[in-house]
Amino acid sequence: MTDLRFDDRVAVITGAGRGLGRAYALLLASRGATVVVNDPGSSIAGDGADASPAAAVVEEIRQAGGRAIVNTESVATAKGGQAIIDAAIEGFGRIDILIHNAGNNRYASLTEMSYDDFDAVLDVHLRGAFHVVRPAFPAMCAAGYGRIVLTSSIGGIYGNHKVANYGAAKAGIMGLSNVAALEGQEHGVASNVIIPAAVTRLADGLDTTAYPPMGPDLAAPAVGWLAHESCSITGEMLVAIAGRIARAFVAETPGVYQPSWTIEQVGEQIDAIRDTADPWILPVVPSGHTEHITRSFARTTEGAAHVGQSL
Repeated sequence: MTDLRFDDRVAVITGAGRGLGRAYALLLASRGATVVVNDPGSSIAGDGADASPAAAVVEEIRQAGGRAIVNTESVATAKGGQAIIDAAIEGFGRIDILIHNAGNNRYASLTEMSYDDFDAVLDVHLRGAFHVVRPAFPAMCAAGYGRIVLTSSIGGIYGNHKVANYGAAKAGIMGLSNVAALEGQEHGVASNVIIPAAVTRLADGLDTTAYPPMGPDLAAPAVGWLAHESCSITGEMLVAIAGRIARAFVAETPGVYQPSWTIEQVGEQIDAIRDTADPWILPVVPSGHTEHITRSFARTTEGAAHVGQSL
């Protein structure tokens, strides 16, 4: 099997000074990519700054014969996001790959979470994604090529305790990626979501003694493939946890059609409404949005015909 390489490709990786981002940066660089290693060196809560984590990764890449530069701008502002993308375009003339991995967290129950803590997490995860996608996307479209990988979480799909801010941000990532996939399709730009799990500093304080091996290196290959020119999917989500790689997707039940409803009838039909025996799995690209509407309207026609036959 021929190695998949990234020669002549320029990658921007946010939050690349530690953990998962570091693993992504080292992997892509080892395969020939030029990497903008972005990390302001903040705490888990998003406070403070320290250039040394990003600098250490860049030095590690250079010592191994690769090319990389340090960038310590924050994704939390539009100005910072623009500066991150500018570092790639001004430094290397292009941006081929954008991996938004930067993250923070501030834990609190929903009854106690402050507005500041809610906004601080959305600023890095969700708004941060937009802050780098927005300047990178037109450059990719103009070049006729791009690979965008945004980071969600099982917390965004299933939720978790004391992370309403994180869950909301990670759920929003899915919608942003889908729009980038739709609008980028005709320009050779693919956008997908990675849903990784690894034991990193975000696991500090947790008892991980019963966990199987869950290093960042186990998630990195899935991200590497999504970032590669051979990636054959767009508008999708891949899960990477403890050596397992899987596809996550949104589905609908076929549901029940009636020409009119009462509250009581919804309750009476709820089991049939929720029946997952024959789900609709609608691909984002070319247009899950349109297919959802088309199929839904078709049920109306089919239901009316069925009613007519039964009269």
